Amino acid sequence: MKKQALLVISFGTSYHETYHKTIEKICEDLQAAFPNADLFLAYTSKIIVKKLKKRDGIDVMTPAEAMDKIVAEGYDEVLCQTTHVINGHEFYGMIRELRAYLPKIASIKIGRPLLSSHDDFMQVTDILLGQVPPLSPVDALVFMGHGTEHHANSAYPAMDHYLKQAGGSQIYMATVEGYPTLEEVAAHLKAQHIRRVTLMPFMVVAGDHALNDMAGEDEDSWKNQLKGDGFDVNCIVKGMGELPAVRGLFVEHLQNGVDLKELL
Repeated sequence: MKKQALLVISFGTSYHETYHKTIEKICEDLQAAFPNADLFLAYTSKIIVKKLKKRDGIDVMTPAEAMDKIVAEGYDEVLCQTTHVINGHEFYGMIRELRAYLPKIASIKIGRPLLSSHDDFMQVTDILLGQVPPLSPVDALVFMGHGTEHHANSAYPAMDHYLKQAGGSQIYMATVEGYPTLEEVAAHLKAQHIRRVTLMPFMVVAGDHALNDMAGEDEDSWKNQLKGDGFDVNCIVKGMGELPAVRGLFVEHLQNGVDLKELL
């Protein structure tokens, strides 16, 4: 029997509460689906890795450190699942990092990010809309996505389209660092005569962006920007990784994993 390593790679978080609700739960679900594989967890954010070590004495490996350990311990196969939402810079940076280990490991299989196919968009749409009550004519729901300058940012306006098709014109996707922007969405909300806005993170982990940029008390948080525009605002701080159905999609992606050589 092959000696299998199950490598879960996340950007990471320094917030323990959301870690236990999201990243840890994803690891548990993947471990249950691949019971014969030994679990390894790695964070791509070196800032978070250093912070956890300095503040809490917690050691989390980087992907390279995890792969070095996997190679040193003689594993034949790596099953790697990312917790990234889109196929952007973070995902392909991970692919480049793992590429160096192809001569050292007989098989490296990769589970794609959350939004990697039309079926993914459809399923995520159904899952998210199942989390919210019907909206009155003066209510709107705005999801906070991360956003990126990478062309994979197109997943966010695409998600906006899927959500509107299934849930109605009062559901929006906005991003912190890409398109659509909060300002653009706010203009649409005003044109629709919306009075109440619910904000939710479109992120696997409800970490710094959700807690501070979305729901924080600083004047430039999304909550306070929208309040300043005259809206009543409610925040639901819940990472998508808390939803069993979303975690199930990650499991499916790894079950249908792609050989790393096919992603080069």
